[in-house]
Amino acid sequence: MSLAILLGLLGMLSGFLSGLLGIGGGIVMAPLLLYIPPVLGFAPLSMQVVAGLTIVQGLAACLSGVVAHRRFHFVSGELTLWMGGTIFCAALIGGAGAKHLANHILLAIFALLALTAAVLLLLPTSADYDTPDLTLMTFSRPRAVLAAGTIGLLGGLVGQGGSFILIPLMTSFLQVPTRIAIGSNLGIVFLASLAGFLGKAFTGQIAWWLALPIVVTVLPAAQIGSLLSRRLPVSSLRLLLALCIAVAAIRVALSAFAEGF
Repeated sequence: MSLAILLGLLGMLSGFLSGLLGIGGGIVMAPLLLYIPPVLGFAPLSMQVVAGLTIVQGLAACLSGVVAHRRFHFVSGELTLWMGGTIFCAALIGGAGAKHLANHILLAIFALLALTAAVLLLLPTSADYDTPDLTLMTFSRPRAVLAAGTIGLLGGLVGQGGSFILIPLMTSFLQVPTRIAIGSNLGIVFLASLAGFLGKAFTGQIAWWLALPIVVTVLPAAQIGSLLSRRLPVSSLRLLLALCIAVAAIRVALSAFAEGF
């Protein structure tokens, strides 16, 4: 097996999960890129290369997924702009202030927040339907800004995306139907990742020859994931999301312990 084929397969898996669950895919793609190639006999990819490939994967998966979910009327443009703009600005502030705080403490807080978010997904919410009507959905703008600002600030401080935590916050704190939260989160992740992608692209931090097989497989895989997402009951989607977020929380917690506990 060539490295290009392996990267294509990994891109397919992460793209499918992005479309299915409305997450950017970084929480899946980064560890896959770090650990799978060496296991199969390939040279390890550097963290810089992995970061570049992950952001390309996330951007392509979100774009493909949000187009699909928008066709099903599961993407709120207003919610996407309010939360996407907020998380972008907050992450910039957090990234600038990261040097002033102990990273392992922040990682532990971030992991606890993610674990709490996973638990929230297991709790029933009111006004959650398998076929929500986007035209009837309302949300509190102050709450949306507060949720996105908190995750963006903390994520920027610890160098984590954190947007996967927004879905349970949207469904519990904002009372947004799960399907609309999943679709809208793809748009939020796209906006939040765009600046980082442009920065890496213009400074030569993306290995385009490795990114190509990922993009080629991510785009259709995210479409397939989105189609399946529409067919699965909301309860199943919430359970799958909870499992993914719990795994991410454990991963971040292990990083916290490795750094300072």
